[in-house]
Amino acid sequence: MPSAPEPIDLAALPKDFLWGVATSAYQIEGAVDEDGRSPSIWDTFSHTPGKIDGDDHGDVACDHYHRWPEDLGLMKELGAGAYRFSIAWPRVLPGGDGEVNQAGLDFYDRLVDALLAAGITPSATLYHWDLPQVLQDRGGWPNRDTAEHLAHYASVVAGRLGDRVPQWVTLNEPLCSAWIGHLEGRMAPGLASIEAAVPASFHLLLGHGLAAQAIRAAAPGASVGIVNNLSTVEPGGTSEAHVAAARRADGHTNRWWLDPVHGRGFPADMREVYGVDLPERPGDLATIAQPLDFLGLNYYFPAVVVDDPKGPLPYARAVRRPGVPRTGMDWEVDAGGIEALLMRLTEEYGARSIFVTENGSSFPDVVRSDGTVHDPERAGYLQDHLAACARAVRRGAPLHGYYAWSLMDNFEWAYGYDKRFGLVHVDYETQKRTVKTSGRRYAEIIRAHRDLALRAA
Repeated sequence: MPSAPEPIDLAALPKDFLWGVATSAYQIEGAVDEDGRSPSIWDTFSHTPGKIDGDDHGDVACDHYHRWPEDLGLMKELGAGAYRFSIAWPRVLPGGDGEVNQAGLDFYDRLVDALLAAGITPSATLYHWDLPQVLQDRGGWPNRDTAEHLAHYASVVAGRLGDRVPQWVTLNEPLCSAWIGHLEGRMAPGLASIEAAVPASFHLLLGHGLAAQAIRAAAPGASVGIVNNLSTVEPGGTSEAHVAAARRADGHTNRWWLDPVHGRGFPADMREVYGVDLPERPGDLATIAQPLDFLGLNYYFPAVVVDDPKGPLPYARAVRRPGVPRTGMDWEVDAGGIEALLMRLTEEYGARSIFVTENGSSFPDVVRSDGTVHDPERAGYLQDHLAACARAVRRGAPLHGYYAWSLMDNFEWAYGYDKRFGLVHVDYETQKRTVKTSGRRYAEIIRAHRDLALRAA
């Protein structure tokens, strides 16, 4: 039997701790050809036979574009104080740049107003992987122009919403865009070339810096950050080769994304591993290293690796540890990893403010005969990771909020609709929403912390 979840030291968390839920546009919105939206690279990729489990796609997804008032009601039911959502670039700028599609921008304008009226803080992510296909056709992220187009898009959106949206994320998980989308080919745009992946990684971070500048110009006082998915990395053996493999895996997963935005440039050891020149111009590294108001941490699983010199980059192969619990994604469960990463961001990178912008788990859910969805494993995962977050705060981590992934089940990229991460169950045939046990547990935790903060006031 699984061990009982660890109690959460709620008193460790700041009184104004932000309790949130997170989603992304392509995973929930649907309405892919309504109100002027153009195709994104994920529309193209998901409609390519064999790319998505079950040949699923996001054409309808959770139909959030039409059902958002109901979904806002779910946030209120959970007691969420913040909502991290992404804005669909092809909905706002169908041509990638140039003319603004007012109908698309109006959707987010209505959403932001309704969130504020409900007492929920909006947190907007500019880029959660849905590059307009027209920009991909012109070269995509390996092309420098795409970074400049991101800045224009940032200026448009922040110019419209920046008076009401206090928190902005430039990029979500650029690792996935660059490495999984351009090196491994398992995500859009489905390329498998280190010669494309390295310049894509550079231009993504350049786009982050340019977008940060654009947001601040359009919305002075905005809080701007970037979100990275990070993992703890350990060698699966004591040999020098395995230790070196863990160093490479850490560079590939963590340092390549953290070092440049902290003014350290791109790691020299990884540049040697990749063997591809960066498309760097004078001043680019300073642009990438724009001051950050916060760091966003997405954490799901740790990595234990061994040397694999004949395998794919970075020549480090993940190994399974016997007896370690795993999620429905076959990812190891290790709540201690989130504590370790929070401390690393604090101590090694000097983070002044951190938000856990995604954390969650997929397990197979069953709707019971009484219509309920009981998911004790997900509820336990949530509680254990929140307990680890509280431990990190006790140790000095400047953690100011937590966004559970995800508000509701959704289109899980290449896994289609089979994998469910939601605190709310979605029946994709009827679009019926049902709060799961984990969602109710999250609501209890939020209430308990708020009650504690009120008593301490």
